[in-house]
Amino acid sequence: MITIFNRKEIYHGFSMEDCYNIRSMLSGNRIDYSTRTMSPFDSSSRSSGRGLGINMDYAYEYYVYVHKKDYDQAVFLLNQK
Repeated sequence: MITIFNRKEIYHGFSMEDCYNIRSMLSGNRIDYSTRTMSPFDSSSRSSGRGLGINMDYAYEYYVYVHKKDYDQAVFLLNQK
């Protein structure tokens, strides 16, 4: 199980496609991972950010974490792509 105490970040970015590709690669190699998505606009917000001049390509931040014991293998696989 991956917790905040035993995880290491292998991806932080704004690309949903990159996040998906990394998750697929980890799953294909049987490496457990956890993800987190952050947005300055929550579901209770009245504004989606579009009317505020926000570039929606940067509206979400994606994080992917692996267990510390799997970090070296995950980084090696990421560098192979």
